[in-house]
Amino acid sequence: MAAENAPAGPRPRHRLAAAGTVLLILVGAALLVAARHERSGADTGNRALTDRAATTRVIAEVGDALGRILSYSAADTEATRSAAATALGGEAGEQYRSLTGQLRGWVDDQQLTLTTRVVSAGVVRLTADSAELLVLLDQSARRAEGPPTVTAAQLAVTARLDDGRWLITGLTSL
Repeated sequence: MAAENAPAGPRPRHRLAAAGTVLLILVGAALLVAARHERSGADTGNRALTDRAATTRVIAEVGDALGRILSYSAADTEATRSAAATALGGEAGEQYRSLTGQLRGWVDDQQLTLTTRVVSAGVVRLTADSAELLVLLDQSARRAEGPPTVTAAQLAVTARLDDGRWLITGLTSL
């Protein structure tokens, strides 16, 4: 009779509930660890994600340079050439000199004035000394006679920090 009154131990249903609870805790912990790993696995070398001041600075400097080098008039092509000499480097400088050499006569003949304004810019990647940006522009072209023509342009821009200022090293029309 004593054997009949002894507790039989945990019932199978209680064991199953306990095992399910432990399993849920383990799965939850694994998901938490995976989520933290995913967040910490972000491209920590990309300062565009973490450094607002540096991102704002590169957008401002590159945007200002684009406005100066992509705006010109037949009356003052020297200002544009001078701006390009200080704002462009590497392949972008070479491409720009080649292009403006071809356009100079056409700008004079047409009495063309082109005004470029940065509408929006975003930094795709930013390191301590290099940047990749996407830039949206509005360009207004006016000939001596006739109404202005307004167009939009999109550029992929690469830049490098050179002696404390951002120098545009690549321009690709999108």
